[in-house]
Amino acid sequence: MVEWLFQILLWLSILVGSGLVIVGLLGLKPSGYLILSLALVEISLLVQLAVSVGMVFAGSQAVVSTIEYFGYLLVALLIPFAGGLWALAERTRWSTVIMGASALTISVMLVRMWQIWSGNYPGM
Repeated sequence: MVEWLFQILLWLSILVGSGLVIVGLLGLKPSGYLILSLALVEISLLVQLAVSVGMVFAGSQAVVSTIEYFGYLLVALLIPFAGGLWALAERTRWSTVIMGASALTISVMLVRMWQIWSGNYPGM
């Protein structure tokens, strides 16, 4: 996992997630643009997957566990997809909040993936 890509993905997911939660609480129902913002998080995770697979084929390994890292990454790929499906199935303001919560969940998972890959734990 490359640190600069991790930072971009982390801040993107925080920005998108916070924005979606705020507009959802203000009453905005899911629209194409809002779903597109969540799709941007999904696409960025696919980029992370491609980079990670390339790094592993090049000989890099996670400090803690490469299998656990890819497990987190694969589950992270499912979360925005599920949030987007929810928003398409139920077009209420709460669906927008759920999409935001799914993006914020990705930010937490990215921090954990960074810890698994690099072995860096805050405060240690």
